[in-house]
Order: sequence, then C-alpha cells, then structure tokens
Amino acid sequence: MFDLEFLIVSQPTAETPSPFRSASERAADRERKREAVLLAAVKAFNQHGFHAASLDEVATSLGVSKPTIYHYLGNKDQVLLECVTRGLEQLRAAARRNAKGPGSGRDRLVAFLRHYAEIIMDDFGRCVIRTAEEALSPDSAAKFRTLKGEVDKAMRDLIEQGVADGSIVAPDVRLTAFTLAGALNWLARWHQPDGEISAGEIARDMVQILMRGVDPRP
Repeated sequence: MFDLEFLIVSQPTAETPSPFRSASERAADRERKREAVLLAAVKAFNQHGFHAASLDEVATSLGVSKPTIYHYLGNKDQVLLECVTRGLEQLRAAARRNAKGPGSGRDRLVAFLRHYAEIIMDDFGRCVIRTAEEALSPDSAAKFRTLKGEVDKAMRDLIEQGVADGSIVAPDVRLTAFTLAGALNWLARWHQPDGEISAGEIARDMVQILMRGVDPRP
C-alpha cells in the first residue's frame, strides 16, 4: 500500500519547484535549437551555394551531429525549402502590411520596395534570390514557384494601385514589376553586410532611383 501522507508531503511546492521542465519550456527550447540550425544552414547555403554546402559543416559549426539536423529540419532539400519559405513569407508579410498603408499608391509601393530590398539583403531573403528551382526536388520547386508567384502578384497589385490613382505611370504593369524586382534582387549578389552603408540606406537610395522611372512627368 502507498503511504498517502508520504505522497502528499513529497509533492513539489512553490518553495521547492520541480527540477523538470514544463511542456512549454521544452517546446521553447526545441524552437530555439531549430532556429539555430536553420540560421546556420541558410548562412552555409548563401556562402557556398546549395550543392557545395554540406550539412556536416552545418552540424560541426553548431557542435552537434548530422542526425541532429535531420531531427529538427529533415534532409537537405527540406532544409533549403524551409530557408526559402522563411524568406518568401517575410516578403509576403511586407506586401500585406504595405498594401494597407497610408498615402497614395506610390507611397505604398515605395514602402514595400524598401522593405523588399532590406529583406533581400538579409539571410533568408538572400537565399530566395540565390536559389535556383533546379536545386530543389520537384515537389519543393512547385511550392517555391507558388510562393514566388504570390510575391510577384502582390507587387503588381501595388503598382496597379499607383496607376489607378495617378501617382505613378506604368503602361505595362507586369514589365514594371519585373524591372523593379530584377534591380533589387541583385542586392542579394553584391551587398556586403559589413559594408560602410547600412541596408536601410541602400534600400532608400535604390528605391528613390528606381521610382524616377515611374514618376509622372510634368
């Protein structure tokens, strides 16, 4: 028989907290570790390219084993898909936020383009631009195309808003979107995070230059 008095006395109290972590603490710890693995992986992809980057090197940089990478993120294709998805989600969020912003269509487009540029200069956005669809499996590539298409459409929608209210001129909305995105996407190739000019300053100045091509003429 169990000693009920012993069981009651032995239960943890506020003065003697349990040494075991709660479910929420374990979940938070897992998320921190997963985020660390993801960040190490995206940096490796950006530095070496998908094919040259090794998950062994990612694991070594974190002081863990390769199976740990698989545990948190899956195989190499799944890791890359997670990286580009993170970057594209950041772009989609910026588009949604700026689509409801104040001012004219031009004001909203400028705000989005500046956020777009800043994201492209960050790790996950840079990975989006540096990743070719051919690097992904067919299923992952299809998801990649779908998300990219949503971002492209969001940019075209913002351009159309500016055309509708007369704050910008864009006879061909699709070509205008490709031109703006194409110019900004090169930031993922030449921008140096440790350069003398901040990402925010570069984004501001580049967007200012690009908008001269769509501003109404007197």
